[in-house]
Amino acid sequence: MEAKVINTDKYLDPIALKNHLKNVEYIIMATPAPEVFKETPLQFTIFLNTSENLPQEIHTAILKKFLQENKIGQPKELMSQLMPVGFALSSAQDTPMPLLLVDSKDQKSIPYEVMFVMDFLADSDAFEQAKEHNLTGWTYAYN
Repeated sequence: MEAKVINTDKYLDPIALKNHLKNVEYIIMATPAPEVFKETPLQFTIFLNTSENLPQEIHTAILKKFLQENKIGQPKELMSQLMPVGFALSSAQDTPMPLLLVDSKDQKSIPYEVMFVMDFLADSDAFEQAKEHNLTGWTYAYN
């Protein structure tokens, strides 16, 4: 079975976005890294449902726990900061796909919430779908 490309042309509106995130604690996303990063073939993004700029020791502890629980190697190209995050709708997915909105054009046209985001490259055999099959996946954790 061939995976279909995720279409990201519909997004949660501001009211639906606030309701959607009401009980979300965090979201984890794994995707294939660009091919030039052979030693770190996966890109991970942790979206924490907070708009607080977390102290270094807090996000370091969160990252360490995530790496240990998922048998992920040493991260490279780590970015930890508040970022605008939009959510794309797709009928093929159970939950909206989180999108980092880096481009100012996207920030003006796509509704978003500011979240504390950790994004990095690493390797792990626990994410076969992303590593071996070039698929993007995400999972939500609720409180």
